[in-house]
Amino acid sequence: MKPPRGVRGRGSASNPKNRFETIERVPEPPDDNDEASSPLTQFLNDTSKSVIAYNESPDVGFDASVNPYRGCEHGCIYCYARPTHEYLGFSSGLDFETKIMVKEDAPELLRKELSSAKWKPQLLAMSGVTDCYQPAEKKRQLTRRCLEVLLEFRNPAVIITKNYLVTRDIDIFRELARFQCIGVTISLTTLDSKLCSVMEPRASSPARRLAAIKALAEAGIPVGYLQAPMIPGLTDSEAPAIAQAAAEAGASFAGYVALRLPFAVKSLFEEWLERHFPDRKEKVLNRIRSIRGGKLNDPNFKSRMRGEGIFAQQMAELFQIACKKAGINKRWPEFTTKYFRRPGSHQLSLFETGSFGI
Repeated sequence: MKPPRGVRGRGSASNPKNRFETIERVPEPPDDNDEASSPLTQFLNDTSKSVIAYNESPDVGFDASVNPYRGCEHGCIYCYARPTHEYLGFSSGLDFETKIMVKEDAPELLRKELSSAKWKPQLLAMSGVTDCYQPAEKKRQLTRRCLEVLLEFRNPAVIITKNYLVTRDIDIFRELARFQCIGVTISLTTLDSKLCSVMEPRASSPARRLAAIKALAEAGIPVGYLQAPMIPGLTDSEAPAIAQAAAEAGASFAGYVALRLPFAVKSLFEEWLERHFPDRKEKVLNRIRSIRGGKLNDPNFKSRMRGEGIFAQQMAELFQIACKKAGINKRWPEFTTKYFRRPGSHQLSLFETGSFGI
C-alpha cells in the first residue's frame, strides 16, 4: 500500500482518525502521485480562562509553562504534541499544522495569574508544548507581550524554539538577563538542510538556527541547544557535528531527547519515512523499537526522554562525548526568583532568596 502523497510545505500528508471520535472521514484517493496543494492555515480563538499549564513530570525540568498557541505551523513530523490536538476535536495530522488555536489574551491572563498571591515564583517555560515563535508570532506578538509581563514581574523563563524569530526579542532578553531570569534554547535536530525541509517544513533552516545562537550569545543572552528529538538511525550520528557547530556559534549549555512517537504520531512518522526514506524506514523503526522496549513509544517518566537498552546508551555516550569535546558542560543556565516582584508593591517578593538550575 502506497503512503499518502505529500502535501507541499507540510510535514504530515493526512489526517488520521481522532482517537476520541467514533466517526472518521476518509478522503477520496488521489489520481496521481503529485504533491497536493497545501491547505491554508486557519487561526481559531482559544477562550481558555488561564494561560499557565502545570505538569507533574519529573523529567522536563519545569513545573509550569505558557503556550500562547495550540497546534504548530512548523509541521515537524515527529512532534510529540500532535496528539494534544485531538482533545480539541481535531486530528494529529494536517489539522495540527493548519488549525492553530490562538490565545489572544495570553498576556493579560499571565499578568493576572502572576499578580495572584497564589502564584509561587518559579521557572516558566515558553514552548512547553508548541513553539511560541511559530510563524503566527511574527504578526501577533503574543510571545513578546508575555515576555514583557515576565520582565515586569522579573519571573524567570526558559525559551525553547526552532525559529530565528526569537532574535527579535533580544532587547527584552537583555533586561531579563540582568536579573538572571532568562535562558534560550534553540532546537537543533539536524544540520542537513534538505532533511530539515521535509522533516520540519516551516521551521527555520539549520543555518538560521545557528545564526540565532550566535546573535543571542553576542548579545550576552544565556543560550544553548537541544538536539530534540535525536532520531536513532537517522540523525543520532550528527551529535558531534551539531555540538561543534552550536559551540562555535556560542552555545553554552545543551541537552537531547530521544524520539518518542505517541498515539497517531506513530503512523504519521511511518508514512513520512515511506515517502522520503523508504530504504531506511525499517532500520529507523527497528532502532526506535530497540530503545523503546520493542514498541515505538514509551510514556514512562524514567525512560521516555532517553530510552533504554544498548542503542540508547550509545546515543547518550555519543552526545556526552560530543559536548565534552565541544567544551559544553552544562545542561541549563542558572535562574533565580530572588528579584521577583509584583508591580505596585514597595518590596520584592519574600518567596525565594536563592538561585537554582533545572
